[in-house]
Amino acid sequence: MSAKHPVVAVTGSSGAGTTTVKNAFEHIFYRENIKPLVVEGDSFHCFDRAAMKEAMAKAESEGNRYFSHFGPEANHFDKIAETFKSYSETGTCKRRYYIHSDEEAVEHNARLGGTDYTAGQFTPWDDITEETDLLFYEGLHGCAKDGNADVSKYADLKIGVVPIVNLEWIQKIFRDNAQRGYSAEAIVDTILRRMPDYMNYITPQFSRTDINFQRVPTVDTSNPFIARDIPTPDESFVVIRFKDPKKYNVNFQYLQSMIKDSFMSRRNTLVVPGGKMGFAMEIILTPIMEEMMAKRG
Repeated sequence: MSAKHPVVAVTGSSGAGTTTVKNAFEHIFYRENIKPLVVEGDSFHCFDRAAMKEAMAKAESEGNRYFSHFGPEANHFDKIAETFKSYSETGTCKRRYYIHSDEEAVEHNARLGGTDYTAGQFTPWDDITEETDLLFYEGLHGCAKDGNADVSKYADLKIGVVPIVNLEWIQKIFRDNAQRGYSAEAIVDTILRRMPDYMNYITPQFSRTDINFQRVPTVDTSNPFIARDIPTPDESFVVIRFKDPKKYNVNFQYLQSMIKDSFMSRRNTLVVPGGKMGFAMEIILTPIMEEMMAKRG
């Protein structure tokens, strides 16, 4: 951990809504004139898209039906920890990108001077030496830990994004069907395959985070596999849990006065209307960022 070169990690499983937090941070960075080094969690996968399919097929042929993107066999936890540690000590690190789409391929090929990378591949590792104010990580494993690496100990601010699991599955089912054309059966198979790694490597992270944002729907999601739509923000609450409110001088009375219809459910837990999630994030996180930059000098 470092005051001079702080690391902010936003972690959440696929379809959890980490993009909402990323957008809130982008607004804060713009307003506060903070220059972040953005590092994407997908860039630390061990396999590109084609190699992952081969690795999954090989694992299944050997009797392992639970090989997934969520576990340490498919990710470089050690490289995430190394990246965080390097940045916190020197303000520099290595970075690469995972190319998600054809549009991103065009962008990266132009940036790299006419290369021919395609969707599903990685760009080369680059040495990042430019001056930045903090490292911002968003992905699956910002607080991951296994026998070989502990990512969480190098992050100064750890944010968890954790919708209740049925809502998370509904969001994944709709996203994978609409954006990727996967069948309902294939999506359910993916959920089942990931479950052991979800329990062992995703869920435990949220006991290491400083602040968790958990969206809880107020409509029936008891069977996520037959849901016909995703509950809207207005059909939900967001439960915001602070691990140690004193660490960030959290003023709950002020937050309640600023966020209409919010209330306290426990001494360290604020509940806000789902439609106010982005606003609540900015209200909560802006003073934390300001304090980080003040300590950085």
